[in-house]
Amino acid sequence: MTYRLASTAVMARRAEPAGSLDFFPTPPWATRALCTHILPQAWPWPDLFNCAAWDPACGEGHMAVALAEYFVGVRASDIFGYGFSSHVSDFLLPDPVYSPESDWIISNPPFNRAAEFVHAACGQARRGVAMLVRTQFAEGQARYRELFKDMPPQIDAVFTERVPMHRGRWVVARSKDGGGSSATSYSWMVWLTRPRGAEWQHSRRIWIPPCKKQLTKPGDWLTFGGCMDVPANHRVMKRIEQLKRDVKAPATPGQMRELKQQLEAMI
Repeated sequence: MTYRLASTAVMARRAEPAGSLDFFPTPPWATRALCTHILPQAWPWPDLFNCAAWDPACGEGHMAVALAEYFVGVRASDIFGYGFSSHVSDFLLPDPVYSPESDWIISNPPFNRAAEFVHAACGQARRGVAMLVRTQFAEGQARYRELFKDMPPQIDAVFTERVPMHRGRWVVARSKDGGGSSATSYSWMVWLTRPRGAEWQHSRRIWIPPCKKQLTKPGDWLTFGGCMDVPANHRVMKRIEQLKRDVKAPATPGQMRELKQQLEAMI
């Protein structure tokens, strides 16, 4: 999941840890879209959220925390220790220490291992599996042979809005669309482990209505540690470049606080 970014993060830049695997934090509103617009169609019974969900590629918890707003119980793990979950394990390998029983397994998996994640999750989840993938995940002969031929999803839900995802950080921009930009489109794919009724014997494509503004909460940027992308020609960026030329010695804590206040006032 690698693509070039045209802008540079200024506020609270978050570096991706060395050795991490495809860490693209999920905007919380995209997870809420799953719970609001998709899962009620996949599981139209009153006990939809009265169960446990597991995110086995949790990163820093952007998706798991949003899931906890809906599900009674949420578990989280990752192959890399990002600091959110105490359970560091490879979801694709048997783990006798940590293999929680879950009704739903929901995740934003590494793109090149997503098919393996689906197979592993469908073998463990009691109700279903939901994976956030690029829309192009539905393409390709190899993926058809290894996954879709025998295991097509019950629901393929396409976002009508872009879901901006950036390597190593969640971007919160003060712009008209309320977030960073992206040329990549995404979908939620849902598999039911025990489909009920003939209508689920085939894939159903649905479209997720515009909901970013509705499902974004005012405190998300604090809860999830959002940062901001600012164009190179913005006055903040110009000020930073000027400081790089002017500063001859490491700044004191007091100078750093003053600088931060100045930059925040300029954005």
